[in-house]
Amino acid sequence: MICVTAAGGTLGREVVALLQARQAPFRASYFSDASAAAARARGIDAVVSDYTRPETLHAAFRGCDALFLLGPNLSDQTDLELAAVDAAVGAGVARIVKQSVMGAGDEAFSLATVHRPVERAIASSGLAWTFLRPNSFMQNVMTFMAPTITAEDAFYSASGTAAISHVDVRDIAAVAVEALLDSRHEARAYTLTGPEAISYDELAALLSTAVGRPIRHVDLPPADLKAAMLAGGMPADIAERMLDLDRYFRENHGSRTTNDITQVTGRAPRRLAEYLRECAPLLRSPG
Repeated sequence: MICVTAAGGTLGREVVALLQARQAPFRASYFSDASAAAARARGIDAVVSDYTRPETLHAAFRGCDALFLLGPNLSDQTDLELAAVDAAVGAGVARIVKQSVMGAGDEAFSLATVHRPVERAIASSGLAWTFLRPNSFMQNVMTFMAPTITAEDAFYSASGTAAISHVDVRDIAAVAVEALLDSRHEARAYTLTGPEAISYDELAALLSTAVGRPIRHVDLPPADLKAAMLAGGMPADIAERMLDLDRYFRENHGSRTTNDITQVTGRAPRRLAEYLRECAPLLRSPG
């Protein structure tokens, strides 16, 4: 039995879908009662995990021999995931596949320092492990950029002209499922990227072609982008994480490409232009 945490998220949904397609036994863990209830209505073995209550984690993991681990994007994500590792050990889980971040091993930016302590705890726990270290998600176009793309024909960053090897979450999920089902991936850290590094200016050009109207990338000074994030309700410390990620990209750390996805899945990772064509119908202007 496999337990999938964050099963309602952008990546978790794809992991669940692939496990269903493989007819692999799994339990889906959600952050909210409503999401778990909706999953149960679809015939999924679903539970709620409250990371501030370790007993709910232990109950979710009990009877599972493998765990896909991704905690909530909160200020104390590291501590919450460390608690989940302890719960996994206590519940008798044998293998953890952890969703991490590209560059985690170097701890050279804020998100890496969130994930690397959890990686170390897993590696020293005695459990088998696989670490997935993806670059920026292609799906961020819809998750974060879509409101201003549809309303203003623009999206914003503080990444300058940095090239980024954006990766499709469906490819990350495919690697995750292989690692959950096949022990050959134990004690491996996979850096997951798309096949090419593309700047946000180039992304805007590709998106313009896909949607049939001009879309602009607006490169903002970090202070201005932070002000916009805060005005939109983002907590200050999470905004700082995002700004530090943009700094990491500006320093050209996000342009690396790897063939890890192909090695694990046997197929090439999806290209950004392909993803943008898929989501173009959802980015129509309101008018």
